[in-house]
Amino acid sequence: MQASIDAVRVAGTPEGPVPVVVLAVEGESDVVPIFIGFSEATSIARGLEAEDIGRPLTHDLLLDVMEELGSRIDRIVVTGIEERDDGQGGTYIADIHLQTPRGETVIDARPSDSLALAARTNASIEITEDVFEDSRDDSEKFDELEDIRNVSGEL
Repeated sequence: MQASIDAVRVAGTPEGPVPVVVLAVEGESDVVPIFIGFSEATSIARGLEAEDIGRPLTHDLLLDVMEELGSRIDRIVVTGIEERDDGQGGTYIADIHLQTPRGETVIDARPSDSLALAARTNASIEITEDVFEDSRDDSEKFDELEDIRNVSGEL
């Protein structure tokens, strides 16, 4: 299923504020929320804005190294969710599909890192039907949350 980064927001939880990247899925009204860390959320937001802050941050550096070695990101695929033992959510799994001088290769990566790279390259984002069905949620819940760019300086 084709997806795109709809927003990077901050949700209030009993443990405190938690960033969430919201994936819109083509042809669906529901979204897929993936809760991530603040650093990754800020990096995704910077990538979406194509903000150049001078020196490369980690995701910029990784992308520079890949490109210098003749590789490019073809697509990102969110492939699964590893359920937690306590039944409280799970860990999302993603793959980065690269075109390299030696052909295509697939690298296991965190979805947050994968999405930060996709935001910088406009690489396509895919999500498996199983992940969508297991994690879909009403988009209106996330429309009301604060954009990460409006709160990152306050935290």
